Amino acid sequence: MTDLTTVSSTSVSPDVAAGVAQFLSPVVIDLTALVVNGKQAHWHVRGANFVGVHELLDTIVEHAQDWADSAAERIVALGLPVDARLATVAAKTTTGELTAGFQQSATTIAEFVAQIDAALTSIKTAVDELDSIDLTSQDVAIEIARGLEKDRWFLVAHVSK
Repeated sequence: MTDLTTVSSTSVSPDVAAGVAQFLSPVVIDLTALVVNGKQAHWHVRGANFVGVHELLDTIVEHAQDWADSAAERIVALGLPVDARLATVAAKTTTGELTAGFQQSATTIAEFVAQIDAALTSIKTAVDELDSIDLTSQDVAIEIARGLEKDRWFLVAHVSK
């Protein structure tokens, strides 16, 4: 019988775990920022297509929260911690800021799509870099990219001509 108290929590090397954390941690940070900013946008959107945008933002927030959890759990499963406390997210996110207060839906969409695009940059970096580090972790990043690109498309469709 194996004494589990002496067995490593992962079969992945520390170098692989560190590489995964290096590229998935920014993804967790940016997705967590999308969750917070998406709720802010959701509460303050105005305009003729209010209901559709309001409800879609809630869906995007749910997706971003699930994807942040998937990326964070991958890092933790490899034996490393994740820091996605609000102060850390505010200091490290690449998504930028969202205008405070009420906004017309076209403005809300433009600002939030810019935030999604910033998050997609860190996600695509993770996809590219994880190819040579850990394919399982790359699969996590690919799934996040696929879903976030779809959510972006749905949001942009509200203002496209």
